[in-house]
Amino acid sequence: MDVASGDVRSTTERVLTLLGLLQQRQVWTGPELADWLGVTPRTVRRDVERLRTLGYPVHASQGVGGGYRLGPGRDLPPLLLDDEEAIATAVSLLAGAGGGVASAGDAALRALTKLDRVLPTRLRHEVRALSGSVESFGGGRTPVDPEVLMTLARACRDEVEAGFDYPSGSEVRRRRVESYRLVASDRRWYLLAYDLERDDWRSFRVDRMTDVSARTWRFRPRPTPDAATYVQEGVASRAYPLQARFLVHASADTVRAQIPASAAVVRRRGSELCEVLSGAGSLDFLLMHVLLLGHDFEVLDPPELGRRCRALAERLLSAGATIASR
Repeated sequence: MDVASGDVRSTTERVLTLLGLLQQRQVWTGPELADWLGVTPRTVRRDVERLRTLGYPVHASQGVGGGYRLGPGRDLPPLLLDDEEAIATAVSLLAGAGGGVASAGDAALRALTKLDRVLPTRLRHEVRALSGSVESFGGGRTPVDPEVLMTLARACRDEVEAGFDYPSGSEVRRRRVESYRLVASDRRWYLLAYDLERDDWRSFRVDRMTDVSARTWRFRPRPTPDAATYVQEGVASRAYPLQARFLVHASADTVRAQIPASAAVVRRRGSELCEVLSGAGSLDFLLMHVLLLGHDFEVLDPPELGRRCRALAERLLSAGATIASR
């Protein structure tokens, strides 16, 4: 049994070594690979077939300049990275997730959590040390500490509680939450979590968190609201003292192109109508915001906004009449 187990391990190690060689160079001949691996060309052919079975598109060609090469495939098979490549990849993903490019940050974080699951402990310290020397500039998103993102991403992945200090009014309080999802908007990173002190769902700005830590206590997942929708509605409306709904006579795609996702929620209401949910500190600002879109619209809610709209319309008509009478 031990001999059989050893044979399986040696075969697996040899196939992985073969994959690493194919990733390093464009073309290898059969004798070259056999010499590197210390096996016969027949064994190389068998190992190539094993890689093909696993989804790696290994192509073979005859004649001068021919040999084995690793080609692109329809699906993305796992990559084999050595220590230096793994460290470089992790540091680059940390930089991409921490700030800068809004469209790439969430994808970088997803890739980083996958890499983090298999990254050897001996490499984590090097990644942490190197990431501290990486900075970025430009882009519209508020930069955050990549290590904080990784801590929260692990908490979401492993379904464990997280703790952090967070401003509340004029004081900073310790929050204890069940972490569910990290959400990237066009401006900031948010954590969707269940606040155990308030016994309700909350979204938290990651750039406002300090002293972030993941705990060891696992939680039983609750029915979760749609993370992106919940965070967007919170940022665009619930965070403000006044909220309003409008029916806009334009397609949802047209209006979404005019309004940042962090400023309003746009819901489709047919091919040429959409509902806009927004918040602000004053009724006049809400009306101005929708008026400047340049589309016909109707006030759906609240009633006092409709009354304010009529009052402003009368004032504008009066101002226009004064000019016309001169």
